[in-house]
Amino acid sequence: MDNVTYKADLHVHTDYSDGTFSPKEVVEHALSRGLDAIAITDHDSVEGMPFVLSSARGSTVEIIPAIEISCLVSDKEMHLLGYFIDWENIVLVGRLANMKKNRFRRAEEMVEMLNKNGVNIKVEDIIAKAKDGVIGRLHVAQALVQHGAVSSVQQAFDKLIGSGKPCYVGHQRLECFDAINMVLLAGGVPVLAHPALDNIDTHIEELVRYGIKGIEVYHSKHSKSNVRKYLEIAKEHSLIATGGSDCHGFKEKKVLMGTVTVGRDTVDALRKESEKIREKNFAAR
Repeated sequence: MDNVTYKADLHVHTDYSDGTFSPKEVVEHALSRGLDAIAITDHDSVEGMPFVLSSARGSTVEIIPAIEISCLVSDKEMHLLGYFIDWENIVLVGRLANMKKNRFRRAEEMVEMLNKNGVNIKVEDIIAKAKDGVIGRLHVAQALVQHGAVSSVQQAFDKLIGSGKPCYVGHQRLECFDAINMVLLAGGVPVLAHPALDNIDTHIEELVRYGIKGIEVYHSKHSKSNVRKYLEIAKEHSLIATGGSDCHGFKEKKVLMGTVTVGRDTVDALRKESEKIREKNFAAR
């Protein structure tokens, strides 16, 4: 299969973070859209990975183990993608378990604030929405809708739990160099996610020094001028130019999966870089 016909969406979420699709549904949608590969990039979690891999077994779609980590660069929020990670790496799994606990404590604080603001909701309501996955504000919003406190998920963010709203609670984030090292130690390729959304262009050189190997040039919310700019930056710093839809299932107005794809050359470049990182890790033991 040549690079023109090969299609990979390298930014897809399941309901193990803030997506609405189960692992099985993610695979079904990937197949229905004729995708050859998808990367599962759940936020701060790899818990859905075995179920996605199981659902895809025997199918024509390749599942690329990946993650999206929330972190900070000079006190600014950014998101780091990690591709071809060893999702069973003991250090990675341990760090993610701690992050999951922090998110649970954050949910408890939000419930306390919501209760003080007259919204009768319990932590158990939020856990029910998150199922076994990492708790995020989406799950809080879904619980608020179910309890009739708001009419929609968007209204929950706009009125109560969005940044700067009365019941917003921030959560602990790693420093970017910690997140990059987590990915590298798990044999993964660290890639800066959707830079235009986080407005961190002035920090890209710093991130290159810390060890990022790629930049998400193609994204569903990147304009054509964004794409041109980040392609130039990728060339300047010898970074792999990646891309994906950032699909969250039915969270958006339409299902984004497959609307932004990259070719085989990009996937091969990431795979080769991961192999180099793993060889380096092995040599350093």
